[in-house]
Amino acid sequence: MAEVRQRKTGATESTSSPVEKDSRSNAKDARQGISTLDIFRILITLCVSSLALSYFTTNGESVLWGYRPWFTKLDQIKAALQGEQILTSQQLALYNGTDKTLPIYIAINGTIFDVSISPHTYGPGGSYNNFAGVDATRAFVTGCFAEDKTGDMRGAEEMYIPLDDPEEVISSGARKSRREQETREAKKKVRAEVDKWEKFYGNSKKYFRVGKLTPQVHDGPPPELCERASKARPKRNRESTT
Repeated sequence: MAEVRQRKTGATESTSSPVEKDSRSNAKDARQGISTLDIFRILITLCVSSLALSYFTTNGESVLWGYRPWFTKLDQIKAALQGEQILTSQQLALYNGTDKTLPIYIAINGTIFDVSISPHTYGPGGSYNNFAGVDATRAFVTGCFAEDKTGDMRGAEEMYIPLDDPEEVISSGARKSRREQETREAKKKVRAEVDKWEKFYGNSKKYFRVGKLTPQVHDGPPPELCERASKARPKRNRESTT
């Protein structure tokens, strides 16, 4: 009888359906977990996605989220080997991005910086193309990109001096003294704003210093304060006057 039962059991196992065999095979694969090839595919997908996202986020400027290994900074190495450049304003104008064989330069307070790594920003059609090929120090302070493409800072401090109140009762001596004090303070603010932008480009990991502009002589009357800066001038507080 025992022999008969063994034969029946063996017959039952040998007649298992294909579905049951597939289920057992799938269960075995599940126990084995993710394969090395699957992990490799996931890593490749993540890397490609990161590179693409960096490219679109930085407007095509970088696929490494702004990181540049030292061996890719050939422009900086070349500039260092050439030494400091001394350019006139006419020579600087050639580096405005229209000539693709030349780098893109901007100047702040007479210091020239290479911004070629951001052609979408400083090249033709870019939001800051007005700064390319010129010393636009005044525009960095006033915010008038189109009107103030100059390094002439005369009168720029007016944007920080409160507008006079024609109905204010104050002696001429007191008005003059107050004007002198406010002018000194306003010039300090202009100086601080210029220094801020010069340090921004000087300490940038993307841009680098390449030289200096020849000293500029600004003759004639000072530039008028642009409309945007004029409208932003503070109003005098009557309660603070004596």
